[in-house]
Amino acid sequence: MIRARRIWVTATAVLAMAGGVPGVAQAAGPPGAGPVRAATDSGLPPGWKVTGEGAGRRLVWRSTAPVPMGDARVDFYAGDRLIGTPEPGRDGRTFGLDLKRQQRAGVLTDLQVRSGGRVLDAAGRAHASDTGTAGAAAAVPPARLPANSVDPGKPGTYRTGTGEYRLNPVRLPGFAEPVEMRAVVVAPKGAPGKRPLALFLHGRHVTCYAGDEVSGDWPCKPGTKPVPSYRGYLSDQRLLASQGYVTVSISANGVNGQDWQADDGGALARSALVRHHLARWAGWSAHPASAPEVVRKAPKADLGRVLLVGHSRGGEGVNRAATDSLYPTAAADDGYRGAVRWHIRGTVLIGPTIFGQNPVPDVPSATILPGCDGDVSDLQGQVYVDGTRGVSNGTALHSAVYMVGADHNFFNSEWTPGTAEAPAEDDFYEDPEQKDAVCSPGTATRLTADQQHRAGSTYIAAAARLFVAGDDRVRPLLDGSGKRAPSADPARVLTHAVGARRGGGFLPDSPDGKVTVTDARLCSAVDPDDRKACLGSSTEGGSPHFASWEIPSETGRGAVALKWSAPGSPARVRPAAPVRLDGAEALTLRVIVPPGSTGTRFDVAVTDSRGKRAVLGRTTVDGLPGTERTASYWAREVRVPLSAATRAGLDLKHLAALDLTPRSTKGRAWLMDAWGWRPGTPAVREASLTRVDLGRLTVQEGDSGVRTYRVPVRVSGHGSGQVRMYVIDPTTGAATQRLVTVRPGAQDIDLPVTVKGDTRYSYGSRNDVVVKAVRGAVVGAHRGGVTVLDDDPRPEVTVTPLADRVTEGQPLKWKVSLSEAAAVDLGSVFRVVPVTDGTELSTKDVTAEWLSLNSGAEPDPERALSTVEYLTPWVDVPAGGLSTVLTVPTVKDQVKEGPEQVRLRLADEYGEPLEGGPEVTGTVLDSE
Repeated sequence: MIRARRIWVTATAVLAMAGGVPGVAQAAGPPGAGPVRAATDSGLPPGWKVTGEGAGRRLVWRSTAPVPMGDARVDFYAGDRLIGTPEPGRDGRTFGLDLKRQQRAGVLTDLQVRSGGRVLDAAGRAHASDTGTAGAAAAVPPARLPANSVDPGKPGTYRTGTGEYRLNPVRLPGFAEPVEMRAVVVAPKGAPGKRPLALFLHGRHVTCYAGDEVSGDWPCKPGTKPVPSYRGYLSDQRLLASQGYVTVSISANGVNGQDWQADDGGALARSALVRHHLARWAGWSAHPASAPEVVRKAPKADLGRVLLVGHSRGGEGVNRAATDSLYPTAAADDGYRGAVRWHIRGTVLIGPTIFGQNPVPDVPSATILPGCDGDVSDLQGQVYVDGTRGVSNGTALHSAVYMVGADHNFFNSEWTPGTAEAPAEDDFYEDPEQKDAVCSPGTATRLTADQQHRAGSTYIAAAARLFVAGDDRVRPLLDGSGKRAPSADPARVLTHAVGARRGGGFLPDSPDGKVTVTDARLCSAVDPDDRKACLGSSTEGGSPHFASWEIPSETGRGAVALKWSAPGSPARVRPAAPVRLDGAEALTLRVIVPPGSTGTRFDVAVTDSRGKRAVLGRTTVDGLPGTERTASYWAREVRVPLSAATRAGLDLKHLAALDLTPRSTKGRAWLMDAWGWRPGTPAVREASLTRVDLGRLTVQEGDSGVRTYRVPVRVSGHGSGQVRMYVIDPTTGAATQRLVTVRPGAQDIDLPVTVKGDTRYSYGSRNDVVVKAVRGAVVGAHRGGVTVLDDDPRPEVTVTPLADRVTEGQPLKWKVSLSEAAAVDLGSVFRVVPVTDGTELSTKDVTAEWLSLNSGAEPDPERALSTVEYLTPWVDVPAGGLSTVLTVPTVKDQVKEGPEQVRLRLADEYGEPLEGGPEVTGTVLDSE
């Protein structure tokens, strides 16, 4: 099961927590989106319907209120099975998904809308305030860490200059509209020689505005202006420019307005856009006279020293740009076909998405995790750290920077109220009925916008100084050494890391799966079974380490879960082969304890292959401030010296086991990993890795016979590597995994798909495969498969009366018939339209349950049914059936009145009446 956090809140709260600005679809769902079962025999819960015909068959969900646009992806699920990512409608309420997946009776009975780790549903659920956690006493911030010897947040010695450039737009694969080439440059004045280049890429936000109105359109309609998201990092740019960097922040509204069309959420498009800009800078460096004026005035950029900074989906975009730069392909659909004339030395990823969960292992990274992120609320960017372990040689440092009290938006001043040109808001919703103990404004842990942006600038500069300038003095700010940068005060910033000079390693989620544990359990990051999952479904809050992926369960990703009711019983981790820690100064561990807990103590011991054992020392781990609305189950890094093992004569080249002995009275903990550690930042050795990209083949079903197709797989690069393939069953959603060794030029991956033709209407099928790098490989396009389009015509719909003239209290009924049976449940949507003459039924003439089921509306105030927004009754004919009944239940009242009518017309998936479609009228008579 994907470990989505269930947050039960009011309609307004749901919308605001999703992030973004109300009125624009594409973020998270309001009431009715959550895990509710159908109230009718059709199997579809309120708010859902299946509509359309031919290539336009769609699964549609309509919200009862506008849905904001944000970076977290909106996904449709049936139970634990990902159905797909829908297209947002222009009405700001409707989401439609082309149905390319074979559905059978009952499959769509547990529909959910998920976004950023949340499943949202208000109807019939407890309000957040009922849990008591959100309203607990204000949380206490973590203790202030000692100051580092160097503070990268201090401005440098150079004055700065600012300007913009605008170039001809570029066409990117899969997008109908060209994407802008626009940027703001901030550069040092008078800096000698070539200067390193820092490129910023903003995330997914509203694209256009006029006054208080916003949209996700592209291009912007007349009378509206583009939202200048690319100008939101000017203070970060000025800090870096004062320290000698040339900086450029690029606009990506053209990607944001179209990325719903892409399987990868726009990662490849953003990568291509970044590389187009870098190619221009490389050209300008070689031919300065061809550069825009702002570039000519700046020092010459050193394209051999490039830092990429990406916010939210921009983070995933720059990670993909690093992959595509270091391991380029000759793919025709890449979006950039020029030479790579730059070298990326590091990335900074701010509240990033990572839908593909394939971080580039050999480019150093610092991932900022905002503790109060209300958009990418599962903090899935943690995978940029965890997902690099064991993939390559491990010389690149990958740091997680957990910023207590930071939201998603305030890192960008153009997404911040008071500084933004367009409408903006705090993405972490302030529930007026219940303050959050950690994230509500005014608590001791929540940062103001200025505090947050200043802390962000400081840690961006820290990454630049370490990754690009090679100043090891700032490493303790990023690698879990427990130091702080005073410029970021009062923010509490905690870090941990993998890579660099860490060696050996006790990894609970070793790819070979041969780790054994005693008096503990190996748990799975993502699993539908609470007995196997690291965090059960009843856990309040979430963990960035266990953020969900695109399959119900995963292999080779997890932790060691400890639970004790008394101190003294050691949990032992024994890897398949001895671990080598010679040359290390300390053993460093990443350990999760529950949010808000303090004083969890362990004795740490190791045993070598000869059976000699030494206790290295005792360590204490405190939890982060957290509530059920935060992802605060995050690993703290702790270290114990290895000197005791040396004194005891242990063979540090052959350590066979790691013991954690709880010394607290009772508690819970999760061990993510443990490594041999020594100080320093080594030069990054970029390995020659095999690259894997999956493609998609679209075929027609046909009327008869059986055909076999194969999923397109492209393997390039050098050497050999291992990847884990997950083949997803198109009916059940279950994923079958296998570990595959791949080599360029070899046919190591053969994924056949068998297609049987028939003449019955269906939704077709989408046979999907996803892939993750395991060892010696990188992945570009992580998702592919074979999409089978059904080529049979949709049965025609006719409607005939069964009881269209009734006495009040009796139901109106019509028979909805199909011209022939279909292979799937087939839905028909109707719209209540004004009657042509006479009196129309009101909201109090039908049952409140029916009204709510079909529109989400309440009977009060009383009004004509045709005036109820989005009143769209629908029915489903089960697979193999020919008819069903459309019913409008009426109620008996004590009011004397004449005949009343209701008129319904067949509608499209958006609830708009179809011209010339079947239409019926029902009459209700007063009872005697």
